[in-house]
Amino acid sequence: LHEDENLLVLDKPGWLVCHPSKNGPFSSLVGTAKEYLKSETLHLVSRLDRETSGVVLLAKNRKAASYWQKGVEMKSVRRCYLAILEGVMSEPQEVSTFLGKDPESAVFVKQRVTENSRKAKYAETHFLPLVSQSGFTLCSITTATGRKHQIRVHAQSIGCPLVGEKLYGKDEGIYLEFCAGGWRDEWSQLLGMYRQALR
Repeated sequence: LHEDENLLVLDKPGWLVCHPSKNGPFSSLVGTAKEYLKSETLHLVSRLDRETSGVVLLAKNRKAASYWQKGVEMKSVRRCYLAILEGVMSEPQEVSTFLGKDPESAVFVKQRVTENSRKAKYAETHFLPLVSQSGFTLCSITTATGRKHQIRVHAQSIGCPLVGEKLYGKDEGIYLEFCAGGWRDEWSQLLGMYRQALR
């Protein structure tokens, strides 16, 4: 999307991890960008989950990385997402809760809305419905905090999980089966999409 002496801005597709992996340079966004730039050093300003598509900033030097990372932390750089949610949302919603590890889940990384505690982290998400049709809502989403799986947990907590959601949707067992054996075509009907509908 943009490149100058300090930044490389990319539109990450869904199903691509941000961080380098052991499967070679072209298996991750950072690895591919390093190959493109012929550079050993590249700084990820912020990341997106594997299934989430969208804009990612990569800094070419430490000074630019510090500048943009501070912008994200100080909220002078804002992130806005688009998502397709299950259900009809007719009014904007602000969800303010604490998030923590879900001890009842078989999935180690799964989060849930929880009580305030030493380990819980405050999370705030704003949902702005753009259009609803056929039992689904396209939403613009902004976050005041940046917690793990925040949008997905908050969407589930208000009864409107993301379309394509395997972990925070109808049945987390799908996520476990997916991790063990990969995608199954029969899930398309149930989930509505092969990945979470988040950009």
